[in-house]
Amino acid sequence: MTSQRNSRDILGMPAPDADERVSYGSDPLQFGDLRLPAGDGPHPVAIIIHGGFWRAAFSLDHIGHLAAALTEMGVATWSLEYRRIGDPGGGWPGTFQDVGAGADFLRQLAESRPLDLGRVATVGHSAGGHLALWLAGRSGLPGGSPLATRDPFRPHGVVSLAGVADLRRAWELKLSNTVVADLVGGSPADVPERYQAASPIERPALHLPQYLVHGTHDTIVPIQISEHYVERARQEGDDARLVPVEGAGHFELIDPRSDAWSTVAGAVGDLLHN
Repeated sequence: MTSQRNSRDILGMPAPDADERVSYGSDPLQFGDLRLPAGDGPHPVAIIIHGGFWRAAFSLDHIGHLAAALTEMGVATWSLEYRRIGDPGGGWPGTFQDVGAGADFLRQLAESRPLDLGRVATVGHSAGGHLALWLAGRSGLPGGSPLATRDPFRPHGVVSLAGVADLRRAWELKLSNTVVADLVGGSPADVPERYQAASPIERPALHLPQYLVHGTHDTIVPIQISEHYVERARQEGDDARLVPVEGAGHFELIDPRSDAWSTVAGAVGDLLHN
């Protein structure tokens, strides 16, 4: 298997160009990269959300390799950029509002592009895995929440790749210098209502298929987070599946060169081609 150290270099490798870069909002960071497969379509769609612990230091560029590989498989990809911690308006609530607006914009894209809105999955890595799960559950947010929107687009499945599916547990583990507190503006004791609204494990029962793919040797986001999420989701009657990748670390899951890639591709394919 490609080593974790080698796969980490995916962060600095130029990705294949997107077909289009399209703005979904007025802020310079509210845009997405669209890639379309060959053929007339309509094509199934993966809404791609990059990781980087929600910080401005990491852009969508590095996940372009994953997006391009999925597009080669016949999946249109809509890879979202969004305001992050350190950006004006990033963190709470702007990060969540941006990915929500970007997902909702897919309806507008489909008016002029051959996209099949009946086959859409959210696919995210690390912090993006958290946001991919969050997007799938936001229709259940109370109307008074700053994260709630009218008629949010609902995907048909989720693939979380080493996702931070439990923000409270991530805070307890002090992942990346307790970055979760920076994202939501405090600890679980300080802002419990924000954890309730923002943490996927606190809003299970999505009533759609979920694949949580996670490397067993991940030292950045430990697999226990996905394990606990799947256990909770199944208790709520959801179709949530843990897909452990033996020996893999954190970055193999977004590296099409790695042995882990076939597992990732298989999960996306199961959701969108079957």
